[in-house]
Amino acid sequence: MSPRIPATLIAGDGIGPEIVDATVAVLDALGAPFDWDRQIAGLEGVRIANDPLPELTLESIRRTRLALKGPLETPSGAGYRSSNVRLREAFQLYANVRPARTLIPGGRYENVDLVVVRENLEGLYIGHEHYIPIDGDPHAVAMASGVNTRKGSRRILEYAFEYAIAAGRRKVTIVHKANIMKALTGIFLETGQQLWEEKYKDHIALDTVIIDACAMKLVLNPQQFDVLVTTNLFGDILSDLVAGLVGGLGMAPGANIGADAAIFEAVHGSAPDIAGKGIANPTAILLAAALMLDHVGRHDLGDRLRRAIDETLNLDKVRTGDLGGSANTKQFTQALIARVATG
Repeated sequence: MSPRIPATLIAGDGIGPEIVDATVAVLDALGAPFDWDRQIAGLEGVRIANDPLPELTLESIRRTRLALKGPLETPSGAGYRSSNVRLREAFQLYANVRPARTLIPGGRYENVDLVVVRENLEGLYIGHEHYIPIDGDPHAVAMASGVNTRKGSRRILEYAFEYAIAAGRRKVTIVHKANIMKALTGIFLETGQQLWEEKYKDHIALDTVIIDACAMKLVLNPQQFDVLVTTNLFGDILSDLVAGLVGGLGMAPGANIGADAAIFEAVHGSAPDIAGKGIANPTAILLAAALMLDHVGRHDLGDRLRRAIDETLNLDKVRTGDLGGSANTKQFTQALIARVATG
């Protein structure tokens, strides 16, 4: 019997509790080794603990160093700061990994199988912003500063190369804007090229591409890419773009990896308009759970889960409404559990 692994479970807001409960049921059927410590965050954290990221939740993740979470609501404009950003900072989750793989054939793009590795802590996301008042207008000029460091760049680039080699990938592409942002993204490009020459040129191919050209090439022919590694803002945009190539955010898992913790998530929003209706698609967080199994060394279970999802969608043709089917969350979950049991 495999040893049990403590893990924090955050249901989240909106459809979060529904898709998280579905995922736990599937993982139980799979025989996943997790012992869950249920905690709260987001709007639920505000409602119960007057904090979108309560200290008990942080303490739990410090202890388990592993978490699976549903979507968390963040108000636009005024309100509280994003719990997702706070989690990245609190646990120095420097690598955001977003795989995109075609699950249902027959769409606009076929055979997409690529990964975006995004630097998660630097760049323009650090939030150094301010206004300059002019002639009585307090917001006359808005300014923002981005910071990329050699150390931070090397850390995420090293992770991307090691990830790609371990996964049997063929190529890493560094995405940048060093033709214009010569310092801010130039340091990232320069560090990546030096690192490849020093350690990786005999193990994997390297390519570089400017961000705008990358976006165009992804839309024209996504199969030309394998692993994309880039800075924070570009990674934020590209990871949603590649999700669109395979059916949208409902099919997109995410992993946030740091030196001392790893948090796996559904990257889509909380969808409050359908919360409680029992029609949410849990595929994204199920795929995140498969990444979590990989992370703890249970690739066998991660592969079984991914295979069961493929078979449920394509052999059994059980799909939720957003995928053109008629199954509700419970029906999809039951069909998936049946596949897991035979897998």
